[in-house]
Amino acid sequence: MDSETDTGRDIRFADLTTLRVGGPIGRLVTATTPAELVELATEVWAAGDDWVVVGGGSNLLVADDGFDGTVIRIASRGIELLPDAPEGAVRLRVQAGENWDELVAWTVEHGYSGLEALSGIPGAVGASPVQNIGAYGQELSDVLVAIEFLDEGATEPRRMTVDELELGYRTSVLKRGLAGVVVSVELELHDTAAERAVLGEAIGAPVAYRQLADALGVQLGDRVPVVRVREAVLALRRAKGMVLDPGDRDSVSAGSFFTNPIVTERVARSLPVDAPKWYLAPEQPDEVTPLASLASQSPLDAFLAHQAALEDAERQAAIAPEDPLVKLSAAWLIERSGIRRGFAIAGSGAAISSKHTLALTNRGNATAEDVAQLARFVQQRVQAEFGIVLHPEPVLLGIEL
Repeated sequence: MDSETDTGRDIRFADLTTLRVGGPIGRLVTATTPAELVELATEVWAAGDDWVVVGGGSNLLVADDGFDGTVIRIASRGIELLPDAPEGAVRLRVQAGENWDELVAWTVEHGYSGLEALSGIPGAVGASPVQNIGAYGQELSDVLVAIEFLDEGATEPRRMTVDELELGYRTSVLKRGLAGVVVSVELELHDTAAERAVLGEAIGAPVAYRQLADALGVQLGDRVPVVRVREAVLALRRAKGMVLDPGDRDSVSAGSFFTNPIVTERVARSLPVDAPKWYLAPEQPDEVTPLASLASQSPLDAFLAHQAALEDAERQAAIAPEDPLVKLSAAWLIERSGIRRGFAIAGSGAAISSKHTLALTNRGNATAEDVAQLARFVQQRVQAEFGIVLHPEPVLLGIEL
């Protein structure tokens, strides 16, 4: 085996995660190929060791005490074109250790559409189905076909289809407790060859997120070149400190720390009228449209937005007429509870991002407990103000909020 193995407690999670906090590791093994990943995982499981998987370390908060078990670091690389793709599409098999944003850049360069709005998201490809990552109107579930998954205790990986993964808003059966390791993912993207032949450039999917449409200077539903979409998304994320940058302290984070809460319509009605809220419905874009913002739209846009909201409500009411579910904005709840950008607890090395209230950042000397203490404070303030509990998006290891 050519994999790397490190023992001793001189290696820390702070060296492996984007938050740069977390204590020592008992044993670290690194798999650089799919075969090594399967072999290492089966050996660890056969030995009965406590274990955890790390890819890019972008969605992980580990306690200062560290972890005495084995950390399996996935560094397998490779992007493979698969045969038998439907007409106008391309299918890819991507190894779990590939860097996510480098994959997006590769697809844009080759004229494939479907991932461009997911530019700038840190982490490894193998983590993407765990969270069903999404941003600016696109989600992984839109393009995911299947994953290659090694169940804990198994010796050979199996293929799990997207339906088996039960993907939802930042969740999946993997996040809900199915133990094992993602070996690779299979994606189906749109091949823009026909558009390129006529227009000379790759045209992306219809823009489905208002903030992105505004940044591009287009209307919702318009189609623009994938290169422009990627550039606009990266600019938006940089403005929020959501692109890893050694020169930007706000990017030393785990990204959005809290998920947008999902509540009943009855609870949503108890919030102020300007609270962003939208009904859950199949194929719902991950977009927040504050009711108060309709006044700032053109009459036609306001009418269309209102009609869409009514249609969503009617569809949801047909499923659960007693009390439909509504998604809220965690950022709005945090800000309206009195927590501002840049807020920090006295003496703590952790702070709310100066650019985005959803990100908890390491200002240079934070401990994991500093981050956890700040997260608890945010939860308490929001719960005290609105009676709503915010749930963390990162995986917590040795820490409870």
